[in-house]
Amino acid sequence: MSGAVEEGSAEASSSGTAVIGGGLAAAHLVHELRGGGYGKPITIVGDEPTIPYERPPLSKEFLQGNKDIVDFQPFPEEWYAANNIQLRLGTSATSIDVAGKSVALSDNMSISYETLVMATGCRSRIGGRAANMSGWDLPGVHTLRSLEDSQKLKDGFTPGKQLVVIGAGWIGMEVAASARAAGVEVTVLTPDEVPLLVPMGAEFGAHIARLHLDHGVQFRFGTRVEGITLDPEVGLQVMTQTGGVAADLVLLAIGAVPNNELAERAGLQVGTGVLVDAQLRSSDPNILAIGDIAEAFNTTLGRSLRVEHWDNAIRQGKLAASTILGGSESYDWLPYFFTDQFDLGMEYVGDRATDDEVIVRGAMADGGFIVFWTRHGVVTAAMNVNIWDVNDALRGVTGKKIAAERLADTSLDLNTL
Repeated sequence: MSGAVEEGSAEASSSGTAVIGGGLAAAHLVHELRGGGYGKPITIVGDEPTIPYERPPLSKEFLQGNKDIVDFQPFPEEWYAANNIQLRLGTSATSIDVAGKSVALSDNMSISYETLVMATGCRSRIGGRAANMSGWDLPGVHTLRSLEDSQKLKDGFTPGKQLVVIGAGWIGMEVAASARAAGVEVTVLTPDEVPLLVPMGAEFGAHIARLHLDHGVQFRFGTRVEGITLDPEVGLQVMTQTGGVAADLVLLAIGAVPNNELAERAGLQVGTGVLVDAQLRSSDPNILAIGDIAEAFNTTLGRSLRVEHWDNAIRQGKLAASTILGGSESYDWLPYFFTDQFDLGMEYVGDRATDDEVIVRGAMADGGFIVFWTRHGVVTAAMNVNIWDVNDALRGVTGKKIAAERLADTSLDLNTL
């Protein structure tokens, strides 16, 4: 089945490359295309009114008031105009006609394409059936995916206000740190026994918990949220199995949902994301997918995976450009991500499993250390915490079989491993 262009829609641009989604992956895609000599028309369709920007500052520097939007736009607005990139901002795609190679837009216009790149990203998991949570749409309840979301949350960050964060993943913990920096009281609710349990495991999760506790964040571990209520007299209440938690602000940080619907209606093969090969081509050879929605085949790991991180968006944008330009590059890098919380900065590279062995190099209590994860003696992932300029060395050991005692030995230079 393919989506049909809406009846009565008018043509908005000629064929070339059309990009649905105006995020970081889209920005690097079009930048790489023009840099590689691509001379055909390029159109970006983005539902936000802002030119492409990076999203990590939304939970950190922008939320803290240390960066403005222009500081995390990879390319300025004038670059798009100078390179003849048509921006259709504040506009969304409503359907794809794969046979006719055109996309219908929310303004009743349509665009034709030779190559279509889907970069529609994710949306916050907000409740309803997905989270079995009532009250997610009440005033004062926030999610964080866009610049507008971050600005609304920041507007509520006044000293003494009470923020309740539902969820203890990356977004939840970064926002908790930013809120405390603004003097906001913070309580984090999670059903787990430590934050970041799923992505990082119990040992590092306990370290993050201690860091936040030292900075005044309160936790309620083992807590399941049943809903949110708003009483005119007492304000917001986050209801749990043990009672209500009062809040001035609530952040839902319970995960993200890939925006796959457009691809599904177009008849593309979809798993957890849009299924693409190692060069990011979907089941339709004229359509690629990049960034958060791409479930791409990784040649190094030998399997498909979907990654929701800054580094992957940049790299896949560039890889898609290479594919369009006729290159032979493939998706072969390992997942990488970073975080900054209070005085902790961390970089991670690799693909750990929950039952991998954990080896700590250095002492966590000292604040600066490295963690390795191994499986059958082979390093699957590595993380540097407050130790800098070592990530290339950690990439080098990932995938190698190295004895645990050598990994833990701080007297050995990392590059000798």
